[in-house]
Amino acid sequence: MTLSRRSLLKTLGSAAAVASVTPLSSALAAGAIKPGKQSVLLVIDVQNCFLPTGTLPVKDGDQVVPVINELSKKFQNVVMTQDWHPAGHSSFASSHDGKAPFETVEMDYGTQVLWPDHCIQGTKDAELAPGLDIPHAQLIIRKGWNSAVDSYSAFREADKKTMTGLTGYLKERGISDVYVCGLATDFCVAWSAIDGTISEFNVSVIEDASRGIDLNGSVATAWADMKKAGIARIQSGDFA
Repeated sequence: MTLSRRSLLKTLGSAAAVASVTPLSSALAAGAIKPGKQSVLLVIDVQNCFLPTGTLPVKDGDQVVPVINELSKKFQNVVMTQDWHPAGHSSFASSHDGKAPFETVEMDYGTQVLWPDHCIQGTKDAELAPGLDIPHAQLIIRKGWNSAVDSYSAFREADKKTMTGLTGYLKERGISDVYVCGLATDFCVAWSAIDGTISEFNVSVIEDASRGIDLNGSVATAWADMKKAGIARIQSGDFA
């Protein structure tokens, strides 16, 4: 059930077919979800680099900030992630002669989408988005620090072997229900959600608190892959 880069880059036909897919869970009554001590809000990569003015802009990425701020007030437990690349990271197009952003190359661990240089450690571009206000967040997982391996998921790197430690942290805390939101739906959000199910958590993705990049229909493909993984597709209004 692991979301593959090849799957995310499928074009036209398959993407159009899944674009109208219905929500992944039955419709919920407004305010039906009441997060308790066993629940965590997992906020993915809400950073300057993914805002409309950033180096890898996600359309309307800034619009998730107020939604996430309000959501976070409903959770006792919040974990955040931060893309944190060294300069010259192997996932950057600039690290590969003759390659442009959004082309692909084959790495030891599979097909790699090549990105513009973004979220470089210690830069303003890598800082959390201005206005993001979650003072009670307990943990920030920095990912992508390994220059040889990309890292989308909050749970493990793109080699699907190297764990971030988040699984153990959440299980030691007694967390069973993971609610994922942030940037971008079709990459780091979806990979984190699917890896969460592999780690045997109950996972939901909050659609209106997330935004996607959408490379060749990748948002629709990601939702289809998440549906196959049994992930619930919910809205911020579903919370009490």
